[in-house]
Amino acid sequence: MVTFLPSRPGRLADVPSFDRAIGGAESNVACGLAAAGHAVRWVSRVGADGFGDHLVEAIGAYGVDVSSVSRDPSRPTGVYFRTAGDRAGDDHEVAYYRAGSAASAMSVANVDLPAARVLHLSGITAALSDECLSLLRELTAPGPGRPLISFDVNHRAGLWRDADGPRVLLELARCADIVFVGEDEAEEAWGISGGPEGIRAVLPEPGVLVVKQGGVGATAFVSAAGRWGLVAPRGGAAYRYSPAPLGSDTGPRSQGAAASPTQPAGSRAAGMAPDPKRGGTPSAPGCATHPRPAPTQSTFVPALDVDVVATTGAGDAFAAGFLSATLRDLPLKARLRHGHLWAAATLTAPGDLAPPPTRAHADRLAAVDDETWETLRLGPGWTQAEQAPEEVRTT
Repeated sequence: MVTFLPSRPGRLADVPSFDRAIGGAESNVACGLAAAGHAVRWVSRVGADGFGDHLVEAIGAYGVDVSSVSRDPSRPTGVYFRTAGDRAGDDHEVAYYRAGSAASAMSVANVDLPAARVLHLSGITAALSDECLSLLRELTAPGPGRPLISFDVNHRAGLWRDADGPRVLLELARCADIVFVGEDEAEEAWGISGGPEGIRAVLPEPGVLVVKQGGVGATAFVSAAGRWGLVAPRGGAAYRYSPAPLGSDTGPRSQGAAASPTQPAGSRAAGMAPDPKRGGTPSAPGCATHPRPAPTQSTFVPALDVDVVATTGAGDAFAAGFLSATLRDLPLKARLRHGHLWAAATLTAPGDLAPPPTRAHADRLAAVDDETWETLRLGPGWTQAEQAPEEVRTT
């Protein structure tokens, strides 16, 4: 969709003008991956209008294959306006104009996905219409030749037409192979206040679960099924054994404690039939793709010290960085570090989308020792500073 960025801080009612830019969770991820040299195709629908022309041209300019984008002559391209504040702030405003958009008309009948190693999906698409939800359920269903499914929960309460959103997102996440979820959105959607471990208890099925913890860092959980590298090969099943193990550069190690399928106390996801008068989300049924939770281990990587310009789009950039490192078979710690680095590129830019650091640049920073990692400080323009030590400041 098209994003309109405010020309100055303030309420939407007070902003006199806006700058047009690219928006959309899936297209943000696609642009980031393509800019890093991966072969990426964006599958969507846009209107047969000027905004649709802009999206196709701008996203294609990143190197994304847009040949599978359909043009809808009867529905407009979706747009949204936002303020300059942090999404989590009380003063942040977003105005979505996506109801009846071309993208909301995506369905099983009109979307034909080409073969792929990884298919990245977002919970935002599921909220657009019943047809979109049916499409995501079809894409995440188990079946022969299913690619590796990456799913970003992306809970946006304002997009859902009813109170079923949290339950639906939990259902879809349980059918995915890699899941990204923010600690704050897990509490908002599912009432989980037990930190990353509490979220893993509710989501034991995915081979990889990445819990984003804002400025603190990110924790990744890996089940035994995904222990050796959840990487989709160029043909065949989604799982394969990778020569680069997720947790270390040596052989297999003993697994940690098994994630409990029992929902943690205090979670709205607990219980099969909560009292609707008291609120709450029933636990979703397990997905046949991952019928039995496997033993799991976790890895935590602290966030970088960043001079933040704007936060919108940072989650998409994190997912793109993590997926890029996943496609390269990098160890889990490196995948999390690449996620942080790509997020930092967006955090230090004004729009929803920023070019990621070059592969060599990101690899160099991701390879520093833990002490150096914790002293890095990144500011606007850091992705263009190729030569160390000027590329970053240390505290």
